[in-house]
Amino acid sequence: MTLPTEPIGSIPRPEYLIDGLGAFAAGRIDAAALAELESRALTDTIRRFEETGSPVVSDGEQGKPSFATYPLAGLAALAPDGVVIPFADGHTRRLPRLTAGPFRYATHADAYLTRAKALTGTPVKQAVIAASALSLVYPADGIDGYSREQFVADLVDEAEADIRRSLDAGAHSVQIDFTEGRLSLKLDPSGGLLRQFVDLNNAVLDRFTAEERAKIGVHTCPGGDQDSVHSLDVDYAGLLPTLFELKAGSFYVQLASEAEPERALQVIADHLGADQRVFVGVIDPIDPRVETPEEVRDRVLAAAKYLPAERLGTCDDCGFSPFADDTSTSRDIAFAKIKARVEGTALAAGQL
Repeated sequence: MTLPTEPIGSIPRPEYLIDGLGAFAAGRIDAAALAELESRALTDTIRRFEETGSPVVSDGEQGKPSFATYPLAGLAALAPDGVVIPFADGHTRRLPRLTAGPFRYATHADAYLTRAKALTGTPVKQAVIAASALSLVYPADGIDGYSREQFVADLVDEAEADIRRSLDAGAHSVQIDFTEGRLSLKLDPSGGLLRQFVDLNNAVLDRFTAEERAKIGVHTCPGGDQDSVHSLDVDYAGLLPTLFELKAGSFYVQLASEAEPERALQVIADHLGADQRVFVGVIDPIDPRVETPEEVRDRVLAAAKYLPAERLGTCDDCGFSPFADDTSTSRDIAFAKIKARVEGTALAAGQL
């Protein structure tokens, strides 16, 4: 048999692109010059993905400012003082705050997909940000003349369009990044915020047919930035049962960095829907050590004790650099880990 294996998202940007992003922000280069650097990085990323033998590739998010904020890049009605996301090592990331409506995406993900597909004959997946994450840009005290209800209606329209445009452009799969799911239980241990997030994302997923949802997946992890996380201390068992209520065909679940992966696998087995597939995380992007193919194989075989092999796949726990300026992992290490995932998955498939 064969087991599907897919990347999650970001690949560390090359130094010249990181420098270029800084130069663009400072006004030292224009958008055309930055686009040339992004194109150069994308070409190298696709080439190196193909060299790993990966059956599915991505653009590595080379052109995204971050996995979360790409739809907002270029919007005028934003202030910098939005929701703060704290990480375990003490550093923070901050979302922008919406200041006026109507809410519209400035960039849709199919723009990245189209550029990547032009460079390869290998299937390309596309990551998109969850509507629940972008819901956090609406301020708690509201916006005069633009109610939260109208914002949510606009947000659902835009999130649907983001997914649909990628499907229409030929994405192998579309992955909804839902890292705020586990974080929500840290912010609200009652689970009320998680329920709001799931209901909002299902409002988007309800707009797709069963056939379309088979190509849509949801990714969950405890965050990953500068070799730190935001919610690994939250009990996975609090998230996973509700996670599988999302009306998606696949789930990309962080497990390699989990302290008790077999406990999590039992919860997954208890709640996995009849038509859902699980891609288990077999690579820890934060650990600088490159896993061996044999380690990956053993992680897959452990998962196969709980989950039917025909509904199993593998992935990385998270992207390697979800924010463009994160240099904590090198490109070489990222691609070495991806190669180990591909080879280890094949070893496990041979045994299964």
